[in-house]
Amino acid sequence: MVAPEIDGGAWLDPLGRLFSPAPAGYTFPLDASSHRCESSRMEIRFVGSGDAFGSGGRYQTCIRLQENGYTTLVDCGATSLTAMKAQHLDPGEVDAVVLTHLHGDHFGGLPFLVLDGQFSRRTKPLTVLGPVGTTNRLHAVMEAFYPGSTSVQRRFNVEIVELDGVGSPHSTGALTVRSWEVDHASGAPALAVRAQLGGATFAYSGDTAWTPALITAAEGSDVFVCEAYTYDTPVRYHLDYATLREHADELATRQLVVTHMGPSMLSRLDALEHTAASDGLALGT
Repeated sequence: MVAPEIDGGAWLDPLGRLFSPAPAGYTFPLDASSHRCESSRMEIRFVGSGDAFGSGGRYQTCIRLQENGYTTLVDCGATSLTAMKAQHLDPGEVDAVVLTHLHGDHFGGLPFLVLDGQFSRRTKPLTVLGPVGTTNRLHAVMEAFYPGSTSVQRRFNVEIVELDGVGSPHSTGALTVRSWEVDHASGAPALAVRAQLGGATFAYSGDTAWTPALITAAEGSDVFVCEAYTYDTPVRYHLDYATLREHADELATRQLVVTHMGPSMLSRLDALEHTAASDGLALGT
């Protein structure tokens, strides 16, 4: 039978994973009348799941974690503010932003998030956790986009924490973040990250070629999100799905999700053995 709408469109796939919204025409294989998104310890929403170039019309990387009123963005690509507003998500709710690396499709939306807070009279502090160099790069980008913007007195504080990339824990509010350096040239260290929030653990590769650091980052996670830029064509500093599939058994996670997909991946979604992210997709841990 066709999946019924559950709490605004939540649905359960054949492997028992909770998603929202339900795709049109999806055949519902299980009775999930007892499953609810709000029972999850953490909601993971792909605000943006695309590559740098908008393949498939997707927004750039932005993954929203929310638990018990605490909201974190993992990466904030240049299109993220537009994507949040298109999905009726309040940027003012964001407590923290975790950056994996300093390419525009992963952190280029941060200046707009800060300025949106300024003009919406935000008062809630914002914490940014990113690789070494985040402070200087954010200052440079804000001045390039809006000269003089870094000297404005705002109603809220922006605190920047630079992560060490060796697995040390850094906590802010309800969030604890660990990071490991990966293989992706971006003018500053690129990181895989693990975020703990409300008893649930989310991990993300960022952009990278295959590296054993991904095994460490994924260990014990409820959800591990991993780049799969191409299907089987090697691209320097990026991960292809064929290579990821070879190493999938080494990743000790409850659920592996692929994201940051280019055209060759998007044309073969039916051939994938793992969950594929899409803009607006929500998972419950």
